[in-house]
Amino acid sequence: MVGDRLSDAGERTTRANAFIRLADQHLDASYRLASAILGNPADAEDATHDALIQAWRHWSQLRDQARFEPWFDRIVVNTCRNRLRHNARRPTQDFSSELAVAGRDPFRQADDRDQMRVAIDRLSPDHRVVIALRYYLDLSNDEIAVRLGVPAGTVNSRLHYALGGLKRALQEAGVTGADR
Repeated sequence: MVGDRLSDAGERTTRANAFIRLADQHLDASYRLASAILGNPADAEDATHDALIQAWRHWSQLRDQARFEPWFDRIVVNTCRNRLRHNARRPTQDFSSELAVAGRDPFRQADDRDQMRVAIDRLSPDHRVVIALRYYLDLSNDEIAVRLGVPAGTVNSRLHYALGGLKRALQEAGVTGADR
């Protein structure tokens, strides 16, 4: 009786290892399949995960491990179909027209911030320093001059050229409000 339990445990471990090996070999292709069907990376990840769980639950029903790939693909496809059906039942509303009319784009601010970071990265080190001290630490030009050990006129000049460079870079990138 104890020997039977050990034998069963060994067989389960062997079958589990076989499942892990096969699933690992086919997981990337299954994700690509789900992504092609669903068109959304997050949904594809979820569907692939759900399919993997279903495959594990029904692993004992697969008689020929050589047929794992088509068997698992079928599970992935069915999982994707269920997601599509579920999403079709859940109405979604497109707010893009309302946002466009209102003049608000929820992603524009993040994009502008990214463009600002790129523009700042293009500045010389001296210009980056004065921009950071002036606009991130909110120091006056005189305070910046003291911290850098340079005349206030040098700080004024660096700020002038740095702001000009930022303005040009942001205008080239199409950032709104860069003309101010």
